[in-house]
Amino acid sequence: MRLRQPTDFLVLEALHSYGRNVAPNIAEITGKSRKNVNNRLPVLADYGLVRKIGPAQRSGLYEITEQGRVALQLRDQYDEVEDFDAAVERRLEAQSGSGTAEATVRGEEEPTDED
Repeated sequence: MRLRQPTDFLVLEALHSYGRNVAPNIAEITGKSRKNVNNRLPVLADYGLVRKIGPAQRSGLYEITEQGRVALQLRDQYDEVEDFDAAVERRLEAQSGSGTAEATVRGEEEPTDED
């Protein structure tokens, strides 16, 4: 994944902080041009960092994904790691694995194949 800095991380931050939103609002929040935001949102969606949502096919409403949240958490490492995609995937896997451990600590039973 080739992210544009700081634009892509600003878009992710805006969606994380303000929730679902459309390009004109994201442009206002980030201080980037609407054209720039409109160009980057589909790219971020292709990377799985945001997803287009809404009742209408062409609504233009986007939200950040869990992968996008992780990328945002790791943004300081973007220039330091050789494979940012792999770093994001590793963090996602670690987080999903910790959910099972947390449930066990809370005394919850893990689902079985029989459930």
